[in-house]
Amino acid sequence: MPTARHLKTAATDASAPKTDPAVTETVAQIIADIRDRGDVAVREYSEKFDNWSPPSFRLSDDDIEQIVARVPGEVIADIKTVQHNVRAFAQHQRDSLTDFEIETAPGVHLGQRNLPVSAAGAYAPGGRYPLVASAHMTTVTAKVAGVPHITACTPPIRGEIPAATVAAFHLAGADDIYLLGGVQAVAAMAMGTDTMRKVDMLAGPGNAYVAEAKRQLFGTVGIDLFAGPTEILIIADADADPFVVAVDLLSQAEHGPDSPAILITESETLAHKVIEVIDTLLPGMPTRDFAAPAWRDHGQVIVVENITAAYELADSFAAEHVQIMTAEPRRALTSMSNYGALFLGEMTCVSYGDKVIGTNHTLPTRHSARYTGGLWVGKYLKTVTYQEITSATASAELGELCGRSARVEQFEGHARSGDVRAAKFGDATLAWAHPEHTWR
Repeated sequence: MPTARHLKTAATDASAPKTDPAVTETVAQIIADIRDRGDVAVREYSEKFDNWSPPSFRLSDDDIEQIVARVPGEVIADIKTVQHNVRAFAQHQRDSLTDFEIETAPGVHLGQRNLPVSAAGAYAPGGRYPLVASAHMTTVTAKVAGVPHITACTPPIRGEIPAATVAAFHLAGADDIYLLGGVQAVAAMAMGTDTMRKVDMLAGPGNAYVAEAKRQLFGTVGIDLFAGPTEILIIADADADPFVVAVDLLSQAEHGPDSPAILITESETLAHKVIEVIDTLLPGMPTRDFAAPAWRDHGQVIVVENITAAYELADSFAAEHVQIMTAEPRRALTSMSNYGALFLGEMTCVSYGDKVIGTNHTLPTRHSARYTGGLWVGKYLKTVTYQEITSATASAELGELCGRSARVEQFEGHARSGDVRAAKFGDATLAWAHPEHTWR
């Protein structure tokens, strides 16, 4: 690990998974209750947590038309533009995944297919930040993958319908849209109720309770990721603009009070200037109630010997968002391997990825970029295989090989499946079979 000097150190480690026993227990009880009582329990929890109990949580076509009509025209146009960007990138991802069939030996045919899941659930949270962009990332991506049915859920916000989010889900192609939030929404989608279709895959962010619900429901359904606090790591050289660096760090710190914002630089001068700019900007930032504690408790500024050392250190963080503000930003493509997404050069920022550029913003956190990427078309696909043998000779040869291989592992039943074909399609004999049985 390169030598590094910390000008600012995080007070606590936000990357370590934290489980609140109270949250775990509450979520488990809600899931169990919905499993037992279905729609009745869903309605009770919606009344309790959101004070929301309409005649139907599902929006009708007329409801959607009226809601979308209330959204300003410019917002609709922007949603369509962003969804075009997301759709175009997702389509390139889908096109990169090909089905194939090969003949590995005469008469031995092996193939691969990429099949979409039958139904997906998309969740967009409300609360302080109604994440309209989550509708694009979950629903557009699933539709490009070929998912035939998408159920979308988003909660009311203080009793009001989040019209822009509903419009985004509708324009993205959601088949059913429910005004329903929290654990009750994701549990209902995962397990199904009398009024809500069961899904096979859940995607979308949420608060600690929603995240815990997805964790507990994983296995019952697939999920996109185990999400943690949003992270940003910036690598900057001596020529980087300290004002831009500071603004970009704070742009992600506002996600929540536990969001890490990290600067790694070769320039101690730049490091001090960035700290000064942040100290100047924070008091006037409208979201300082989140950004200030995030920077205070989880912000880091680290000075290293050179940019090569910066790349090496950054890889050890395996951060969600890594922004490169150096003279040669594309060096990061060959110098780094652990990141959720790279943002190359001063003209590119993480916020573009979050909101508009077209790549998916659902990305790995808490060091999980060491072993996984983010949400993409492939998450909604099952890569499956098939096999066919059309040559008697090949089947007999494989039968003999299977018999020997299985017996090494003491799987006699497996071995006999091979023996039968070696005898039926070749010249082998079955010493263990009943002598009166005719195999040909």
